[in-house]
Amino acid sequence: MTVSRDAAGRWFVSLLCEDSMAPAPATTAAVGIDAGVTSLVTLSTGEKVANPKHERRDRARLARAQRELPRKAKGSANREKARRRVAKVHARIADRRRDFLHKLSTRLVRENQMVVIEDLTVRSLLKNHSLARAISDASWTELRSMLEYKCAWYGRELVVIDRWFPSSKLCGACGTVRGRLPLNVREWTCDCDTTHDRDVNAARNILPAGLAASACGDGVRRKWVTFNWPANSTAAHLRPQGRQARRRATEGGPAGTDRRRVAAGPGRVRLTRKVRSARRASGGRSGARGKPVAPECGRT
Repeated sequence: MTVSRDAAGRWFVSLLCEDSMAPAPATTAAVGIDAGVTSLVTLSTGEKVANPKHERRDRARLARAQRELPRKAKGSANREKARRRVAKVHARIADRRRDFLHKLSTRLVRENQMVVIEDLTVRSLLKNHSLARAISDASWTELRSMLEYKCAWYGRELVVIDRWFPSSKLCGACGTVRGRLPLNVREWTCDCDTTHDRDVNAARNILPAGLAASACGDGVRRKWVTFNWPANSTAAHLRPQGRQARRRATEGGPAGTDRRRVAAGPGRVRLTRKVRSARRASGGRSGARGKPVAPECGRT
């Protein structure tokens, strides 16, 4: 038994016990999920789950409590009371958000045998200062962690497709990939005269990509291709040095080897900008070369 108290002054008692989760009844349903800000998640069925925006609802209350905190003398009882009021507002926001995510994730896992989501880099998305607060309030990472352990509990399958899969720009009718799709474009029309809702189209494209990955293995991720840098290359200054080179040497990689993430296709390979620059500097094709990798399951 463990007794603890959080920053808001609430006491908790936790008990450790052994228990086993009974698998949920099997079903044939599968769903693709596209995470967003306006709609927290959009399902491949066309349903949109609105974002409750818990932090935004209590933003004024939190700001008022935070303004009162620095006005109190340090070390005084009034400052402790003000600090606890701030902690209670944060706890209220976190509890409401967690409760909503628990209900949503449990519903998705119970209703579907397979759940397909995207591998989002939330840390990189938070660098957009215009959307950082909204993304943090959506808590996509916590939703994914709940889906992971609940799928393991109830005998469901969770498929995570690659973050570079063009789910929003891919036309679900003809398969055309649109070149550019800014965030302010919520609906777009393909050359085949099909009008797509951005979020619904992404969710519907995520589902077949997850089904293909589940059937053929990890087939929607990009391949690692090894580039061998010649010792006498004129672009030797582009070879990785320092920490990266030492890490590859520790891992047992050959000297002068650089690994770049590229998209593999039948009989071709797309080089990165640095590798293309190295090839031009070394006089054509005598420099760094990429080895083509055969695609798996007929996908490029």
